Amino acid sequence: MSIVEDLKEKREQKKKEKELDLQYGVKEKKGPGQYVLATLLILYTIIVALPIILVFVSAFTDEDALIKNGYSYFPEKWSVGAFKMVFASGDKLAAAYGVTILITLGGTLIGLLCMSLYAYALSRKDFRLRGFLTIYSMIPMLFNGGTLSGYLVFTGTYHMKDSLWLLMLPICCTTMNIIILRTYIQNSVPEELMDSARIDGAGEWRTFFQITLPLMKPTLAAVGFMMATGYWNDWQNALLYITSDYKRPLQLLLINIQKMIEQLVNNPNIASAAKAAMAGSIPQQTTIMATVVMVIGPIMVIYPFFQKYFAKGLTMGSVKG
Repeated sequence: MSIVEDLKEKREQKKKEKELDLQYGVKEKKGPGQYVLATLLILYTIIVALPIILVFVSAFTDEDALIKNGYSYFPEKWSVGAFKMVFASGDKLAAAYGVTILITLGGTLIGLLCMSLYAYALSRKDFRLRGFLTIYSMIPMLFNGGTLSGYLVFTGTYHMKDSLWLLMLPICCTTMNIIILRTYIQNSVPEELMDSARIDGAGEWRTFFQITLPLMKPTLAAVGFMMATGYWNDWQNALLYITSDYKRPLQLLLINIQKMIEQLVNNPNIASAAKAAMAGSIPQQTTIMATVVMVIGPIMVIYPFFQKYFAKGLTMGSVKG
């Protein structure tokens, strides 16, 4: 028994020493495996970052230099002609940014509210329709009516053609996000806390909005950022349903700019001499890179502020105990 007690004392002593080291800022000694892992992660980060850096550099490269020397991290000549071509849209570009921001914020907030309420209902063990609603939420993962049926229903039955609601509502709720939120509520929100609220006279609505919802901030931030990224990059719904110019989101406007440039350069009705002069004055390849920068730029700026919530929001509650 004395040997076992000595081992326990040594383990407790080492544990206390580590806690003191962390408390007073003493760094823990790192082994060679940690340095190897850190080196591999740094190399992987560099490999992933290189294509993104090339896109940004190409967007500021002169079109003639790009055609002559190809894509390079160190271009022969810099230029902002591609961004001038993109910003030539003026009011349309500002309106497209406004529509995209409205769709992203509105769709994300609506989706988080609906999915949180749905997930809260599924997490309640005493809810009678829990099993039915769980199966009901799984159906869209296995079966889908397709684009044509959705178009006919939204435009023919609901008469929502050229409506911004069609850019928000169809994709605001997904089964996987509901499962993530439900799992978080079940494993990370104490049941005793909700029971005590009911004892104090709180109903289900008050329990959800004042007890459960504030404790869901990490997972709401993680799921919300994924939803916002999906809304920001979505252009297919706008291509199908939106006909007004002032309702077009950013991605669809930039795609139209690219198509307009391609039509001008490749138009068979234009003389070859005029086409050659036009190809030299219109930055076709660099404009494509500039449009990519315009799309991914805001997401890259916002992402660091939400990064800390991903590991906590998506993994916290996945292991019970």
